[in-house]
Amino acid sequence: MSAPQASRMGRTATAAGRSLRRARAAPEVKPLLRNDAGYPVPHVNVIVRDTHQPRMADHYLNTVQEDVMYMSYVHEPFSRKPVRPPRLAYDPADPYVKHRYNPPLGGNRYFQRQPPPSSPDSVVRLERIQIHTQAKNVLTTRANLLGPIMALRAISGATERGGGQHTSTGVQLVHGHKNVPNWTRPGAPLGAKVDLRGPPMWDFLSVFVEFVLPRMREFQGVRMEGSSHALDKPSSASGVVSIGLPPQALSLFPQIEVNFDAYPNAFGMHIHFITNATGMGAQNRARTLLSGFQIPFARS
Repeated sequence: MSAPQASRMGRTATAAGRSLRRARAAPEVKPLLRNDAGYPVPHVNVIVRDTHQPRMADHYLNTVQEDVMYMSYVHEPFSRKPVRPPRLAYDPADPYVKHRYNPPLGGNRYFQRQPPPSSPDSVVRLERIQIHTQAKNVLTTRANLLGPIMALRAISGATERGGGQHTSTGVQLVHGHKNVPNWTRPGAPLGAKVDLRGPPMWDFLSVFVEFVLPRMREFQGVRMEGSSHALDKPSSASGVVSIGLPPQALSLFPQIEVNFDAYPNAFGMHIHFITNATGMGAQNRARTLLSGFQIPFARS
């Protein structure tokens, strides 16, 4: 090898070595801000979204939805007649009675309305679940309301703006609206409630059906009216099914059972299953939906 070639290779190796040793300085990372509890606060708005389909929701979409549509289907070969407009008591064209209120004829006929036509869009579905409890001893000491609030938080797992979502309201207080002697007054706290939608709703339904109901002693099913009752009652036109639980059922929830000593006072609760069913017989269609989730009903 000649001297020029050797010098050229030496310069190339030196340049390569310099390029390998050269490095850009690491960017300066600012420390995260911390809240009062000492936890770091991210510099972006973190929102937790749904990562998977709940098992109960998958069961409804694949099995229960088609069965409920088959069981509640009503064939209508002809189109429905248009609803007859009410006869107005005051003519809106008359300037003397233009702004007077025209009351509807026959009173409130909300419960006599026909259900929507049977179609895939009108299949009964569960919209939300509301858990409500009332504490009688809260009027003496408001500290007695702390137990129901913590119990509902443990059962539902719902917190205010949980996961960064502004629609999550969490556990809310229930206040009185009327002045009842020796009982309550307007604005006084009486209990707590929580509304569940989306995946938390399906998770609560799964726990309620698989852990709570099978372990209740002497449970013969949710009581309902006998076959002699008509379907056009005011209470049957609402697609809401309410179930009451005794205080002994509080310890059957796994979230409460694991730390039952933290709740000294047991209390009962009402669970309202709110569906999209409307019109005559809406409550029966809602019961048909809940029976698909293995909630038993028994006639009184």
